[in-house]
Parts: sequence; structure tokens; C-alpha cells
Amino acid sequence: MTTFDYIIVGAGSAGCVLADKLSENGRHSVLLLEAGPSDRRFWVRTPIGYGATFYDPSVNWCFDTEPEAGLCDRVIYMPRGRVLGGSSSINALVYHRGQKDDYDDWHRAGNKAWDYQSLLPYFESFEDVIINGYHPTKDASKLTITDVADQYHPIKTAFFEMSQELQIPHKERCQMLGEGIYPYFITTRNGTRCSSSVAFLVAAKKRPNLKVMTDTRVTGLVTKSGCAVAVTAVQNGQSQIFSAQGEIILAAGAIGSPHILQLSGIGPGALSQFYGIDVTCDQPNVGKHMQDHLGINYFHKANRPTLNNVLGSWPHLMLAGLNYIMRRKGPLSLGVNQLGGLVRATPDAPRLDTQLYINPITYRVAEPRRRRLTKPDKEAGFIFSFNACRPHSTGSVSIKSPDPMDAPTISGNYLDDHRDLEDVIRMARFIGRMQHSRPVQQVLASEPDCDLLAMSDDAIIDDFKLRSGTVFHPCGTCRMGPDRQHAVVDADLRVYGVDRLRVADASVFPNITSANINAPTIMLAHKAADLILQS
Repeated sequence: MTTFDYIIVGAGSAGCVLADKLSENGRHSVLLLEAGPSDRRFWVRTPIGYGATFYDPSVNWCFDTEPEAGLCDRVIYMPRGRVLGGSSSINALVYHRGQKDDYDDWHRAGNKAWDYQSLLPYFESFEDVIINGYHPTKDASKLTITDVADQYHPIKTAFFEMSQELQIPHKERCQMLGEGIYPYFITTRNGTRCSSSVAFLVAAKKRPNLKVMTDTRVTGLVTKSGCAVAVTAVQNGQSQIFSAQGEIILAAGAIGSPHILQLSGIGPGALSQFYGIDVTCDQPNVGKHMQDHLGINYFHKANRPTLNNVLGSWPHLMLAGLNYIMRRKGPLSLGVNQLGGLVRATPDAPRLDTQLYINPITYRVAEPRRRRLTKPDKEAGFIFSFNACRPHSTGSVSIKSPDPMDAPTISGNYLDDHRDLEDVIRMARFIGRMQHSRPVQQVLASEPDCDLLAMSDDAIIDDFKLRSGTVFHPCGTCRMGPDRQHAVVDADLRVYGVDRLRVADASVFPNITSANINAPTIMLAHKAADLILQS
């Protein structure tokens, strides 16, 4: 069978949802194409395993940016999931919606019915929240989001006391929205990773009207008379063509979706012509407007045990492994981003502008392409980290050759906007106040590597440029908007200038959301499925 009603390109956070919803009624034939393999792998399913998949090319695209002028000409590593579940299969598990204003800004930009109140029913429709441990899920067809605050490292008490002293709002239970410092929800089910594939695809794959093909690389789109009618792909070295009677939906992510469009002549006309690609639709916005969160870790030595002492000691690691195998509990069932939240760097900030991560572990990357959470720093320690919620600089994604097997050119253009530099100083000073609070001083074994209240503004900026990196939230490269002069898709996610073609993933975000983008991406896919079925 090579003809389907719907063809979905990419089985990631969004694609798995689309496959489930579009095949649910049984009336439509659906093809889901994924470049990577099955997600039935130990390190994919084990929560702490993202430390092992971080550089694993068998499940990870392992992208690099171009040298970034704003970051001392460094090449920034950008992992993206290449496996069923996409980046939801290799991410750090944090589940957070962001804040109401993120989505209200989508609506204010001219995208009707994309405000938070309109989107809230979609969030609530798929969130299956488990409180206090690992209980059998109420609904296996939903995304299991688990409150594991009781299992987080006991050093968290010091950070709650810090919040109280600094008058930062805080809560001791997990939150997915709101101001303050709190434990993070994570996407696990009974101690194993609950990716988009686990939540939405496992049951759907049994339907006779849904075909899922892994290890199948989409190389382009076929258009006829202004309509998208087929996709070309390669599987096991063999070229194939799959036709769509209804629609083709790109869900290949903020890097993959614009790359496929440009390879198909849907993008900047001059770029297509330069590489000898026929111009199907001259659309200069494809691949532009990329936004991403840029963050930094500040390392601190602790005078009491942290996760370094567990994951860095073979006897303790073996006990943790046994606990995980026997009970699906303990450090291997958790992420390392245990506390955090959204705060105002200064009291007069008009909105929550800073996302915090407070991790009871430290690990420095000693060698390129080496980052194993099972090899943390030898001495006990913890990390304070921040990123700006809504950065102003924008980057791009573009083809570097007409060969679909060549990775695209990725430019983050980080810190290009001077407002982002101003944010770095304000947010670093906020971390400095945390460092100098009495509860944090009481757990420090020595002075911090960076005393952020003592450093000059220039020193803070220089350090940030030298050490910061992506927090792995690229979006906006096929952004949604009310006119094709400034956007790639309309409010129904239809590609301007090409019929029967939509994009439904983080690339359509009109602006980046304030926190981790997995939650809004899954929400967007649910709404996209409704839009498609109603058309």
C-alpha cells in the first residue's frame, strides 16, 4: 500500500499524537514515517538514560550550529530525537506548560483561538497526572505526568528555605504552571519514560488503518498544480514514493520541517535556485525566526552528599540500579532537573522572565561528545542554572546542499539582540542572591566558582559567552501568522501557497514559550488533529 489519506512526516512529540488522533475513528488510512528506529531500548525507556542518549547517533540527530559569533565563535551542540517519540524519547523529562501570556501572545499576533483559555481544554484532555508515587495510570492513551517530589534529593529543603528567605514564591509539590520555585513534574509512568510514543502510539499501532514505518528518511515533497500529493523517502537504501489523497502533515520538528520544505523548493526562492532546486513556492520565512532558550550552569561544591555520591560511586550506583529494577524507584527513575520554576529576575519585571533549574548534581563535559550522567564530578555538588524565558535573538535553518542526507545549516544567532545581554546580567545577579542566602551558604563546601554578586557586568557576560549553551528548545522556523508576508502557516497550520500541506510541530510557534517546549508541542498536535479532521 503506497496511497494513504494522511501522511505524517516525523514520529516525534507531535507526530505520535497526530497518528493516534487521525487514525482513531477508523475511517482514514494514515502513514507515519520516522527516520529513526523503534524506541524499545533500555536507555530510551529508563529516565536517567537521557545522559546516555545525549550523544548517541542511533537515536539522535546530533546537530551542530555554525560557529556562533555571540558565543566566542563556538559551535553549539544541538541534540534532537531521531527515534519513535522524537525528542520526547531523549529529553530530560521536565513537563511545564510555560505561562498564560505565551499563548495569549500567539492570539495577539493574529492567530485566532490560540490564546491560553482556548488551548486549556487540549492540555487537560491528554494530561494524566499522578501524585505521590507510581500508581497504575488511569488512562494508558494519555501522557502520564508524575509528581515525584517525595523522591527528589533531600538537599531540596535548603533551597525551599532559600526561597523563603529571599521571598521567592515556592511550593513543595510539583507544578506545571505559575511563579516561583518548586519541584518539576516529569513525564514518567510507573518509573519508566512516558514519551509521546508510549502515551499515544503504542495502542494506536494496533489499528489496521495506521501504518508506522521506522528507519525511513523523507527526502522531499511532491507537488502538482499547487498541491502536495506525495512524499519521497529512502528506507534500507531503497527509494519510495507515498501518495496522499488527503493531506501531508510535516511534524519533523523545528530543524527537520523547514529542511524538508526547502529541499522541496518551498522556501526562499534564491536559496532553492542557488542549489539548483526548482522553486515550488517562494516563501522567504521558511527556516527563519528560530528561537531557542540559552542557558548556563553555575557549579557549587556541597558539604553533604548529593547525586554525585550516588551516580559517581559503583557500589551506590549498583544499589540504585537494583532499586530501579526491583521497584522502578530511586535516582534512575528520575531526572536531574529536580527543582526550578519561573521567576522575575527583578521585582519590577512586567512578566515572569527567568526559568531556573536547581540540580543536586554537577557534571562537567571534559571531552567533546562525552556527557554521561553516570560519571558526575567526584566531589558532592549542585547546580544553579537559568535561561531567559522569552529571548529576543532569532536564528535560522537552511539547506547547505540539495542532498537530503546532508544536515542543514543551523544558526542560533544567540545574543545578537542587546536585550538578551541585559537579561543575562539581571538573571545572573538573581542567582547571586540565591548563592548568598543563609541556607545556601550553609550547604556550600567552598566559595562558588562564580560569585555572581562580586563579578562585574563584563565578567558575567564574558563567562556566559564562553560557557552557555542551548537548553534544547528550538522553535519558530515555520511560524504561524495571519499573512504569508511574515509567516509560513496560517492559524489552521496550512502552508501558505501549497494546498493539502500543513506543519504541526514546534516550528510553527509564533513565539517561544517560557519553559520547556514538550508540553506545548503535544498540545499543539492535539489541536492540529482537530483542525485537520474538521476541514
